[in-house]
Amino acid sequence: MPHNKQAQSYLWDMREAARDITGLMRGVKFHEFEKNKTLRLAVERLLTIIGEAASHISPQYRNQNPEVEWKNLIGFRNVLAHEYGETLLNRVWLAATVAVPELLAALLKLLPDDE
Repeated sequence: MPHNKQAQSYLWDMREAARDITGLMRGVKFHEFEKNKTLRLAVERLLTIIGEAASHISPQYRNQNPEVEWKNLIGFRNVLAHEYGETLLNRVWLAATVAVPELLAALLKLLPDDE
């Protein structure tokens, strides 16, 4: 459990964005994702939210909870936000289909649904 309400709020944002991505990606194949610009943009936005919220979690809390790959979340947010011309499709796909479900499992341990 985070030590303060602000950290709890950021974890809640991360958890909800991860849930949204998981729901949006359920049953979606790569070729469908590749063709669906609206879905790609939504997932990219939600990944950006996760990274931005992660950047506001204190270093002490991040160090106490290494099961979340904080540095990767924040770094990927920066890539999405600043490297406009780079093709990130494969990286976004892997983040959405592999990393986000793992993240959601970790976040549910840190911030259960009843909180």
